[in-house]
Amino acid sequence: MIEPCKTKPNCVSSLNHEKRYHVAPLRYDSFEMAKDRLLDTLKSIQRARIVVNHGNYIRAEFTSFIFRFIDDVEFYFDDNQKLIHLKSASRIGYSDLGANRRRIEKIRGKFLEGG
Repeated sequence: MIEPCKTKPNCVSSLNHEKRYHVAPLRYDSFEMAKDRLLDTLKSIQRARIVVNHGNYIRAEFTSFIFRFIDDVEFYFDDNQKLIHLKSASRIGYSDLGANRRRIEKIRGKFLEGG
């Protein structure tokens, strides 16, 4: 399971209920189809690297273009509720100027389009 965001504004998660951190989870019908679609989505994004793909958990690293900062993006499939919980967080710094929220929305859009 992934952890909610802490106190820095450089993180968003579906497990946080506070508006500044919250993003909606992704819904799905079939675990296998959703996982394949999510993996295809991640593979289609430049500078994304899947580092863990085990059971109902996926973790990817995204490297920024100019400064090569690495952000961690996690996905947890809750098959009871048919939800993919997600989190995107910067490893360093304090503010990300909305980069993690934009990344999650980009992933959401590609996922909903079919990868």
